[in-house]
Amino acid sequence: MNIITPTADGSNTLYNETIGEHYHSKHGALQESKHVFIEAGLKFASAGKSEIAVLEVGFGTGLNFILSNEFAASQHIKLAYTSIEAFPLSLELINQTGYDAYVPVGIWSDFTSKYEESLNSVQTLSPFCQLEIPHTTLAQFTTNKTFDVIYYDAFSVQHQPEMWSDEIIAHACSFLKPRGTFVTYAITGKLKRAVKACGFSIEKLPGAPGKREMLRALKMQEQTEDFQILNP
Repeated sequence: MNIITPTADGSNTLYNETIGEHYHSKHGALQESKHVFIEAGLKFASAGKSEIAVLEVGFGTGLNFILSNEFAASQHIKLAYTSIEAFPLSLELINQTGYDAYVPVGIWSDFTSKYEESLNSVQTLSPFCQLEIPHTTLAQFTTNKTFDVIYYDAFSVQHQPEMWSDEIIAHACSFLKPRGTFVTYAITGKLKRAVKACGFSIEKLPGAPGKREMLRALKMQEQTEDFQILNP
């Protein structure tokens, strides 16, 4: 069961009783999403571009998506957004988050009107935005598409360790274009080694409220999914 709970910046998140963790930081759901995924991720990766493809690991409440849509629209950047979600939330629950207060009404209504259809196929929300939410796990996800930026927003390693294994990080990184950006709220020695083994340069950035640091990494070369990471 998911329970709506307030966070320190006044925005809501959900507490997942099965996993035992919140979907966003209890120090501020909105602040974390903007800091990690918009400012450090999308804004950085989209500089100088007229279109951008995002792969998100963990669609959850859709907060990262609606903020990304708002940013891209404001910059006249075409956004192709793919977000993997093994356990999609109901539209009813998404409508209870209060996130409609953080984006223009058109962005919210376009999202909610196409959310359920986007679980099955690519949906055009506007001339500048396409959304698809493959209903699958990251381990089972395959696509011929490549992406400019990955938002890695899985639950923490303490509660979902399988999402932070060397193999699954390499699998995610294989979908990035050369010079693509990998960004996540987390940073550990093991994660840094895993991403470096995939041919990335590592950058430590100040974290969102409640976290000292976060990780951004830039893909420097092509990487086949042969899991060279197992033999660093």
